[in-house]
Amino acid sequence: MAAQLGKDEQAGKHPYIRPKDASTLLILDGEGPDQRVLMGRRHMRHTFMPGKFVFPGGRLDPSDSRIAVAHDYHPVVAAKLADQLKGPKSAARVRAIALAAIRETFEEAGLFVGRKAQAEEDLRLGKGFEDFAKRGILPDLGPLRMIARAITPPNRSRRFDTRFLAVPASSIADRLESGTGPSGELEDIAWFTLDEAGQMEELPMITRRVLQDLKDRLQADPSLAPESPVPFYFYRKGDFHRTFI
Repeated sequence: MAAQLGKDEQAGKHPYIRPKDASTLLILDGEGPDQRVLMGRRHMRHTFMPGKFVFPGGRLDPSDSRIAVAHDYHPVVAAKLADQLKGPKSAARVRAIALAAIRETFEEAGLFVGRKAQAEEDLRLGKGFEDFAKRGILPDLGPLRMIARAITPPNRSRRFDTRFLAVPASSIADRLESGTGPSGELEDIAWFTLDEAGQMEELPMITRRVLQDLKDRLQADPSLAPESPVPFYFYRKGDFHRTFI
């Protein structure tokens, strides 16, 4: 499930719902103004943002915190992901943020983000990563960089606390021949330049905002240095806020 935030999801008089932890993956291919990002259209059968173009991703599963990785995050990235994290701030839970996005990227887009395991490495990866183990691939958190964080406004039927993570396309270790994922949740999966993506009409508000944040960041910081400030979007007392992590 591609978890995003946006005013385009109709606000209602829903009771307070605690946001669920979620993450999404911006896979970047190329350099400069022609750099592309992978996106797909949510199937029209979905009640949540049907027909919208999004990045692959979704909410965390409990099993995501028990998956082995080839390399952990850069320490600064780990610290940013742990900042203002609701509940326990264990290293395993922080790793689960990226592992959820990696798992959902396989399920929705058929891509294995990670690296080929060495013969001596343990490939008993667990629930959601069975296909990674079959192909001898370990998820790799080392190349990931945090781009943004956003919490769905209140009075929505679904709410997510979503972390947007970027990773280079060189981190794709393998892919399904079908060109899509087994869940069938995303259709019309394709690579778009950042300009093309930002100009699409079928974008949730926060997706458009994060694309602009990414463009601005790449102009000033083309290497996506871990230390760069990360925008954090949330609502408080009826007002939309943007701070930095």
